[in-house]
Amino acid sequence: MTDRDRDGPEAGPKEWHSAKLDFSRDMSYADYLALDDILHAQHPLSPDRNEMLFIIQHQTSELWMKLMLHELNGAIESVRGDRLPPAFKMLARVSRIMEQLVKAWDVLATMTPPEYSAIRPWLGQSSGFQSYQYREIEFRLGNKNPAMLKPHEHNPERLAEVTAALYAPSLYDEAIELLARRGFAIAPEVLTRDRTQPTAYDASVEAAWAEVYRNAEEHWELYELAEELIDLEDAFRLWRFRHVTTVERVIGFKRGTGGTAGVAYLRKMLDVVLFPELWRVRTSM
Repeated sequence: MTDRDRDGPEAGPKEWHSAKLDFSRDMSYADYLALDDILHAQHPLSPDRNEMLFIIQHQTSELWMKLMLHELNGAIESVRGDRLPPAFKMLARVSRIMEQLVKAWDVLATMTPPEYSAIRPWLGQSSGFQSYQYREIEFRLGNKNPAMLKPHEHNPERLAEVTAALYAPSLYDEAIELLARRGFAIAPEVLTRDRTQPTAYDASVEAAWAEVYRNAEEHWELYELAEELIDLEDAFRLWRFRHVTTVERVIGFKRGTGGTAGVAYLRKMLDVVLFPELWRVRTSM
């Protein structure tokens, strides 16, 4: 049935357009996206107009991180279940999300030091350091640190979510388990290690990845997985670097509002390597 038939055989152009623009009969765009909730979720506390930029920058980042976690969790489940093609698509999507987050820093970088100083007193102790979604992303990628649970102790529900991510095998843990299932000689202590600790380099894992790269056609899925992981960490490094430079540009070397060392702390994070064997194996190729 055509739209014209549904609206009546005698409906002319004017009536047809009127009917098409009547959204009272069905769910509208704004209803589907819950736009009223989203667009009324900004509540500036300071009298400075630049606070709106600060709020929206971080709210949109959290939305992207929500999607990133959704895709990361799906990829982890797929690798665990030996379903690699779907995992490749999800990991590629995560990398593209990180590219969006990298570009988002360009917008925040338009905030000058005096503009940030005008809103800083209104932020209290709130800090991006307290982002539970970002912490879950770090944990899912293998950068585990039990001390990072503390910023979430005030919220039992969120603490439970971050704690679950701390104890769960990371994406890279699952990749290494997959190598073992595919017949590679992974050291037993790697497979039974404490999952609450960060990923540490192991020679047996590097040897396995080296074999994958040397015989890519024979191990094509693992080869593609290795490259997806490298793409992912590459994008994550860019996100971290852009974060550091934007913070330094806007606040210099002031301490963070949450009590962290600010830029000094963020610079330390640039040295974190998520998938060490995949980077070191390149030297021996």
